[in-house]
Amino acid sequence: MLPLNFPERLDRFRQKLRERDLDTFLVSVPENRYYLSGFEAEDLQLTESSGYLLINGEEKYLLTDSRYEEIAKREAPDFKLVIYGNGLPQVLPELFSELGTQRLGVESHFLTAKRYREIRDALTKARPRAEVVEVEDLIEGLRVIKEEAEVELIVKSIRLTESALLAVWHFLAPGMTEKQGAWAIEKAIREGGGQAVSFPPIVAGGPNAALPHAVPTDRIIEAGESVVMDLGSKLNLYCSDMTRTWVAGDPHPKLREIYKIVREAQLAAQAAIRAGAESAAVDSTARGLIAKAGYGDRFGHGLGHGVGLAVHEKPGLRRVDSVVLEENMIVTVEPGIYLPGFGGVRLENMVRVTGSGCELLTREDFFYPW
Repeated sequence: MLPLNFPERLDRFRQKLRERDLDTFLVSVPENRYYLSGFEAEDLQLTESSGYLLINGEEKYLLTDSRYEEIAKREAPDFKLVIYGNGLPQVLPELFSELGTQRLGVESHFLTAKRYREIRDALTKARPRAEVVEVEDLIEGLRVIKEEAEVELIVKSIRLTESALLAVWHFLAPGMTEKQGAWAIEKAIREGGGQAVSFPPIVAGGPNAALPHAVPTDRIIEAGESVVMDLGSKLNLYCSDMTRTWVAGDPHPKLREIYKIVREAQLAAQAAIRAGAESAAVDSTARGLIAKAGYGDRFGHGLGHGVGLAVHEKPGLRRVDSVVLEENMIVTVEPGIYLPGFGGVRLENMVRVTGSGCELLTREDFFYPW
């Protein structure tokens, strides 16, 4: 397996700091912390962090508490380790003084208001004339282009997800509940070696399939209705995400109709993906086809999103915040049609953007030839 290039990532990050005129940066987003350091510990919740990175042009610190001391030494040996006993604010003033911080970048999209105030007050205490600069998506902008090693890890995660879907595809049957199907997915991913599911799986049958983010219930799956199964695994910290729509027995003619439309929209969008294409234009390709078939108001969400260390990350394939696609971005392509009271269809692949088009990373399996 190819190694992940943490030093090169850090070099690119420091270049971004210079471009933003930031002399120091405090990294708080867990995926960003790992991306730059290799420190894998997960935050249990937003208000309980397992650590931070403090980086300037020459120095790099990993700040954490005693629970993670030995793990940090092993996983991020190139970082200077600072252990805080009474919370992050305890150690920041001295570090800010030592680094001569004047313009401190923070990830404002992730910090709580309380933690932001603590950081600001610590900086003011150490450097009264220094300022906190709120920055969004600086490291995420680096993560959006995948290294070859990352692509390899993501594909391994996809293969695990596909194996879980295969098991559930043949396990699911009329008379079972959505919750039973969802548990079968989680069990298959865990038993297949996954660290976790990358998100709680969706198994939604009949009318519930018209809810894009349905939560599995005790509802019994019936013959002939659609069951939307959206699942993903986390393996070696990298995520995957795929959706298929399952049917037992003879489907309703309306279900056949919308399934065919969604599949055509997915294939058309995949054909439109290439480096240099606008993400909004790719979304419009699928959306226009669905609208032309008369179901434009029944496809409300974006066409897709990036996947990597997080299951939802940049870039988005949607009508707003359009970006130019670049080689080695990895995105989902997941059009859908949702008919309240009846059911719905969503089909999702993951693809890698290339200079001439896109590389399909998910296999062409679990599709009906309608």
